[in-house]
Amino acid sequence: MTVLVLGGAGFIGPRVIRKLVERGEEVYATDINPLPDIPGVERDAIRSARIDITDFEQVTRAIVESEPDRIINLAYLLGGGEGNPHHQMRLNILGMDNCFEAARLLGVNRVVYASSVAVSGQQANFGDRLATEDDGTFGTSQYAVHKIFNEFQAKMFNDNYDMSVTGIRPANVTGPDKVRGSTDHVRCVTLPSRGEPVSFPYQEMMRLPIHVEDIAEAFVRVSLVDRSEYPVYNSGGTAISLGDLAEMVRGYLPDAQIAFDDPGGREHSGNYLVDNSRLLNEFELTYAPLSQRVLEIINDVRADEGLPLISS
Repeated sequence: MTVLVLGGAGFIGPRVIRKLVERGEEVYATDINPLPDIPGVERDAIRSARIDITDFEQVTRAIVESEPDRIINLAYLLGGGEGNPHHQMRLNILGMDNCFEAARLLGVNRVVYASSVAVSGQQANFGDRLATEDDGTFGTSQYAVHKIFNEFQAKMFNDNYDMSVTGIRPANVTGPDKVRGSTDHVRCVTLPSRGEPVSFPYQEMMRLPIHVEDIAEAFVRVSLVDRSEYPVYNSGGTAISLGDLAEMVRGYLPDAQIAFDDPGGREHSGNYLVDNSRLLNEFELTYAPLSQRVLEIINDVRADEGLPLISS
């Protein structure tokens, strides 16, 4: 089948593209930025186009040209903070709506899009229990509110037009090349891997990292079914404090210089206790252990820097 990947040049997109090509699917990738070289994927193995997802005509043209069976929308602004609300709204809300509406008009029934764990807000909203997809959404940041609206809009398209639009809520996606969004859990690994010091405000700040390869696999598996059982899925991940993550890193790099200004901080944490059984069970997903992923990130960074690799 043919899969149109919107936002193919981002952090998750190239991994999704590679996994689709490895499965023998036809891929048409778009982004406003140039597609990077993707290891293991020849440039002529995929079709691509430069489009601005905030332009409805460009989104429509991409669907007409690609004639996809599936659409995966990974085009959104991550880590924009609270500044420039007009630009963020155009990308995160108008861009997503353009995708849904163009798919509807052109008869592409199956769309999978990126929501976010941010919709849930702070862990304090749930106490010490796991948050599920059926719980209320309490996110108050601009990004979280945009994702909450994306989920509402997806429900409207499903209810009104009998489409199969499914959202995945990635947690704190991690990997050696992540530079936007939540990056403290990334920098806690990547900077010591280069021999550089790093410091953070809170030692007990909790995160829910999931490796980029694991979330990419989730997007691919969910997109390839005709219809999912549920409209939205938590990705989940591994709940861990930055302090414990630092200790994990020191297990591989004993001289790692990782400092914290305050020993507390758990009360400032976003949602980190998440029930992801829907996703894991329905799509038979298993995530690699976080310790294994941390070692992979360390060695990815060290290989790029020409430094000796670390054995397990």
